[in-house]
Amino acid sequence: MVASITAEELRRRYQAGSEIAIVDAREEGVFHDRHLLMASCLPLSRLELIAPGLLPRHSASIVVCDDGEGLAERAAARLGEGGYTDVSVLEGGVKAWEAAGYPVYSGVHVPSKAFAEVVEHEMKTPWISVEELAERQKRGEKMAIFDSRSYDEYHSNTIPGAVSVPGAELVYRFRELVQSPDTFVVVNCGGRTRSIIGAQSLIDAGVPNRVVSLKDGTMAWHLAGLGVMAGAADRAPEVSAEGVAAARQRADAVARRYGVSVIDRATLARWQSEANRRTLYIMDVRDPAEYRAGHIPGSVMAPGGQLVQETDSWIGVWGARVVLVDDTGVRARMTASWLRRMGWDAVVLEGGLDGLELERGVPSVRSDIFPLAGAEPASVPPSELQASRAVVVDLALSRNYRQGHIPGAWFAIRARLAEALDKLPAQGDLVLTSEDGTIARYAAAELRTRRPVKVLAGGTAAWKAAGLPLDTGMGLLASEPDDVALSARDRPAERERFMREYLAWEVNLVNQIAEDTDCRFRLAPVG
Repeated sequence: MVASITAEELRRRYQAGSEIAIVDAREEGVFHDRHLLMASCLPLSRLELIAPGLLPRHSASIVVCDDGEGLAERAAARLGEGGYTDVSVLEGGVKAWEAAGYPVYSGVHVPSKAFAEVVEHEMKTPWISVEELAERQKRGEKMAIFDSRSYDEYHSNTIPGAVSVPGAELVYRFRELVQSPDTFVVVNCGGRTRSIIGAQSLIDAGVPNRVVSLKDGTMAWHLAGLGVMAGAADRAPEVSAEGVAAARQRADAVARRYGVSVIDRATLARWQSEANRRTLYIMDVRDPAEYRAGHIPGSVMAPGGQLVQETDSWIGVWGARVVLVDDTGVRARMTASWLRRMGWDAVVLEGGLDGLELERGVPSVRSDIFPLAGAEPASVPPSELQASRAVVVDLALSRNYRQGHIPGAWFAIRARLAEALDKLPAQGDLVLTSEDGTIARYAAAELRTRRPVKVLAGGTAAWKAAGLPLDTGMGLLASEPDDVALSARDRPAERERFMREYLAWEVNLVNQIAEDTDCRFRLAPVG
């Protein structure tokens, strides 16, 4: 029997400030519609892949919620099977929370997005409209446009003339990017959050240039009919020793202003020894390529700008210790300054990577802490599957299914797989697949059906590696593809309407958060 907790007790425990994790077991697309502000999305369908990183301490206090569908109880039981020892369910789910008079939110990554709106409102972050920026470009004014999203997002769609400079890189690479104090600097993203945080980072750091955020980002550029560019590939240059020194001086000043602490390696070692009593996250905030080339064992790849944009995806335990790492201290200090203002106990590791034995690549997810719910399922290699007449069921994220799936494969959501069976052809063995086969293996072991069930060895990645064909688009649907909250740009129809609605929602977050007494944002400098 899984323990339960009332909405009132959960709120008391959260406000007490001790460690607590609140996770929502519904699919992201459903979570998007209404959820608790402080909840991280942990879909039951992909729990084994997400929980080890989001919830690193197995004895942490975890509260699972849903909206009364029964997913929370299933997820809590699964967490228990993975070794988590203090798991309870929010009694009555989101409905009970709302009935108790507490606010609910729509959207994803709401803490980060609401935070940026508060920053703009309270710190008066200056902005420029897309129309004025376009006019300045036509006049040939001296300016620099920095896209503060990930490189992949920038490469997909950006403003003509923009350079890819992900958020945490802005202060670090500024000296190499901007040679004259007379250059007008514009920071943009897809919408608002990273534009605001990026621009304010440069302003906080005291750069001599005029810096503004682009109001409503590439969405506004698109809505104004100005022509968004695909395939851009301009990146910031490497940083010189002089550039590092200038950036470090600026980052040090910001860190002092917002009370960012620096710990030595002895303290980190002590915290690591206490990680079974106090949750510890060690996060490398450099560029992903730098992380892959060498990082501290046990650290997680969390590029600083993306971490601030999606804190709820990386840090699931409120009140945890968060140690940020980089090679020069600049990106770690700037990121920590934002996390502390958001309410996280974030510190910087002094000395960064110097003199340490580093690990290469990206560590595998420790999904093996979760046992199979039944016997090990039989597997079939891609070549054998191609020649068979099996019914293939793909449990990948719908966005991944859309980008490439085995011809004839049905899309289904793992948490609803039992119900989806009725929509599948009645004849033929079932072969489950997913991106790399991990989720398919768990699903096959737990599925109760009289039909033979196998898994595709290596998942769809193995099929692709074998050079076998893939179909794109949303093909055969055995489940509604509500596992992903589609961005406005990814909408297949009425894209412009969704963009306008999204931007209006984002702007209104500052009003919602102003009435929320659970908000932990603290923008004032220390002292």
